[in-house]
Amino acid sequence: MAVAQGAPSRGALLSFKIPRGRAASLSLYIIRRILWLIPVLFFVITITFVLIHFAPGSPWDKEGKQLSAAVVRNLNAKYGLSDPFFVQYGRYLWNVVHFDFGLSFQYEDQPVSSLILKSWPPTAVIGVLAFLMIVIFGIGIGVVAALRQNTWVDYLVVGFSTVGASTPAFVLGIILIIIFSVTLYRVTGGNFSLPTGDFALDQHLIMPVVTLATLPIAFIARLTRASTLEVLRQDYVRTAWAKGLRERLVVTKHVLKNSLIPVVSALGPTFAVLITGSVIVESVFNIPGIGRAFVIAVSSRDYPMILATTILFSVVVALANLVVDLLYTVIDPRVRLG
Repeated sequence: MAVAQGAPSRGALLSFKIPRGRAASLSLYIIRRILWLIPVLFFVITITFVLIHFAPGSPWDKEGKQLSAAVVRNLNAKYGLSDPFFVQYGRYLWNVVHFDFGLSFQYEDQPVSSLILKSWPPTAVIGVLAFLMIVIFGIGIGVVAALRQNTWVDYLVVGFSTVGASTPAFVLGIILIIIFSVTLYRVTGGNFSLPTGDFALDQHLIMPVVTLATLPIAFIARLTRASTLEVLRQDYVRTAWAKGLRERLVVTKHVLKNSLIPVVSALGPTFAVLITGSVIVESVFNIPGIGRAFVIAVSSRDYPMILATTILFSVVVALANLVVDLLYTVIDPRVRLG
């Protein structure tokens, strides 16, 4: 059968072209990873919901204070705990889809979402500042140590990394308080010292940020040093040195690009841990962060708070891993995300 010239072939109106190119493939990869977050969250919610509801005891078991059976029945009816397990589970999933995380058991009639929005910003601010310190100092001193291998600079960095990785956060925090709060207050006659507790966007941040960042800086510095040394021994780097290229050009163009991939892999989970709270640091410096809030929720069996915080942690970890995968393609264009 003849086809008129210029007429579309059969099915042409229903056909479509799949986008091609690097930007399109990255966009499809991001969409696919975000969609995969849905079953991951479902699995996390299910496991957490089952564990907290089948654990011995109830949210109304108060140490040193026994509630009457009538009060317990009324509380269970109020918060829906008297319903069958699968009814509670289905209702919670339905509410989560509508971004309703329920009311806190511990703080009466307060939405969990508002409690998280109140406690997460201090943790996030300290975590982001600590992460910036880790990226700047950890990668910086690691590269310098590798370039000056077996010199006093290298020995100093390795020594710092060993001590920093071996010192617990609560010990470092107490040492900083003794030096920069107690001792400095006495030496200056009370004119200057660093505050030891609470949260504010000023000098209150110095000691918590340093305490939180020290151990990761030590770890990232050692990882960067080892990765950089491995790259420096490659033939293409030796060729670049032999050509007489300047050290700065060789380091930025040839060394850093190839040595940062394992470092970026470690930085992703580190960032997720930092901005989801450190119970030790928040306890030492009396910071009302989400780490302390989560521990208090677990000890008081505040089911809605535990579930909502766990969901938040899962989302942060998943997004951090997604960003790490995307950074691979920026550092090394040869990387293809499937």
